[in-house]
Amino acid sequence: MTIFPPDPDFEALRQELARLRAAKAWSYDELAARSGLARRTLIEIEQGRTIGTLKTWHALAHALSTPLDELFATLCNGHEPPAKTDG
Repeated sequence: MTIFPPDPDFEALRQELARLRAAKAWSYDELAARSGLARRTLIEIEQGRTIGTLKTWHALAHALSTPLDELFATLCNGHEPPAKTDG
């Protein structure tokens, strides 16, 4: 029997991006300048038209001074995240 992981909550991830951008009172243009991403990319991500790449989210995390693991933790909204191991 195959056990599939729960679906990630991409809406929560987009909302977290919007929240972090708003907390800094940054426009799309400001975040674009700080992240090196196109303004259009940021708008499309926040409006749910695209999810972006890992490279995109890495750039956003750095621009927003937010650890990538904390940003991506929002993907587990609504379900228990995987347990950490001492591996």
